[in-house]
Amino acid sequence: MKKLIYFTALLFTSVLIGQNTYLHCGKLIDTKNGQVLESKTIIVSGDKILSVEDGYTEPATSEDMVVNLKNKTVMPGFIDMHVHLEGETNPNRYLERFTLNDADVAFNSIDYANRTLLAGFTTVRDLGGSGVNVSLRNAINSGKVDGPRIFTAEKALATTGGHADPTNGMKKELMGDPGPAEGVINGPEAARKAVRQRYKNGADLIKITATGGVLSVAKNGQNAQFTQEEVDEIIKTAKEYGMVVAAHAHGKEGMKRAVIAGVQTIEHGSFMDKEVAALMKQNNTYLVPTLSAGRYVEEKAKIPNYYPPVILPKIASTMEVLDDTFKMVINENVPIAFGTDAGVFPHGDNAKEFRYMVDAGWSPMFSLQSATITNALLLDMENEIGQLQPGFFADIIATNDNPVEHIETTENVVFVMKSGKIYKK
Repeated sequence: MKKLIYFTALLFTSVLIGQNTYLHCGKLIDTKNGQVLESKTIIVSGDKILSVEDGYTEPATSEDMVVNLKNKTVMPGFIDMHVHLEGETNPNRYLERFTLNDADVAFNSIDYANRTLLAGFTTVRDLGGSGVNVSLRNAINSGKVDGPRIFTAEKALATTGGHADPTNGMKKELMGDPGPAEGVINGPEAARKAVRQRYKNGADLIKITATGGVLSVAKNGQNAQFTQEEVDEIIKTAKEYGMVVAAHAHGKEGMKRAVIAGVQTIEHGSFMDKEVAALMKQNNTYLVPTLSAGRYVEEKAKIPNYYPPVILPKIASTMEVLDDTFKMVINENVPIAFGTDAGVFPHGDNAKEFRYMVDAGWSPMFSLQSATITNALLLDMENEIGQLQPGFFADIIATNDNPVEHIETTENVVFVMKSGKIYKK
C-alpha cells in the first residue's frame, strides 16, 4: 500500500512538472543484485526515478523527452569516497600554499568539481582542505555551480608536525603554533574542541591523519600520530555531533588505534597486516585503497624536483609493499569502499581506480558495487543513491561498452545525469 501511495505521489509530481525523461537503455547494471539487464526504460520525473520498466516504453505525452541509450550501458552515478577538490597535483603544488588566495582556490575548485561530475562521479566525499570545500558544497547544492554532491570533512585533523599540520615545511617564523581552530590537536581536550570546530565550520564528517603521510613535508610516513586517548575522544565527540570519522593511515599501529576507536574507514592502508585486517572485519571498518594515488605518485617521482626530496624515500618504501598488501586484503576479505584520492592525481581521472582494482584482483562487478551500493551505505544514503530504483535520485550515467566485460570503458563516460538534470549527453 505504501508503494502504491508513493508511486501515485510521483505521478502527481510528474504532472505538475509537465515533462518526464525516458531513458531507453540497451544494458542496465543492477548494482544491488550484481546483474547486467537488457532493454530497459528508466522514467525520470523531477530529480527522482519514477520507474524502471522492461522494454522501451514510449513517452506518455508529447512534452516528455526521450534519450536514446540503446547502444550504451547505463548505471548509477559513481561515488568517490576520497577526493580533495581544493587542489590538484603539479610541480608547484607546495609553493602554492604561499601564492594562492582563498579566492584562487575557490575558482580552481569549480573546475575540479565540474571535471569530476562529467567523469560520471555524481557524489564524492571531500577529505580535507582549507574549508573552501564547504562553500563549494553549498554552491553546488544551491545550483550556482555544477559539480557532484559533496560530503566534506572541511579541514583534516592532525597533531603538531603530523600529516595535515598546515605549517609543515615552513620556516620557523611562519610555523607558529596552530591549534584546534586550525585542525591541529594535542591531547583529548584539544581533540574535542577540534571536532566541535569542524562541526561549527560546516563539516559533514571528520577526517583524522592517524599516521604520517607520503606527500607531507615530513620524514616519517608510517608512525602513529594520535594517542589512543586522542582518537577515542575524536570518535566519541564526532558521534555526539552525528558525524562519522575517516582515518588516513599507512602504518600498522596508527591503523590499530583508529580501528579500535571506531573509525568508519581506513584510507590507504599501505602497511596493513593480517592483525589489522582481522580487526577491521571484526569492527566492520572499510578500507579505501586509493590505488590511483599510488600509481600516479610512483610515476611522477621519476621526474626531478616534482616532489621535495624528503618525500622520495617514503614513496619508494610505500610502493614496495602495496601489491602484497592488497593481495592479503583480498584474501582476508577486508570490507572495501571505492575512493581515489583525486587531487593527488588530476581530477576527472577518478575512474582509473576501477581498472587498478581489477588489476589487483577484485572483479569488475565488485568494483562497480564498491563505488555505488557500498559507498551509498557508508554515506547513509543507501535508499537514495547507488541504485537505479524508483524513488532514488536520478543519478544516472552511461558508457559505450559493458564495464563488466571491459572495465576501462568507465574512463569514458558519455552520459551524465545528476538529480534529473542532464550534464553530459
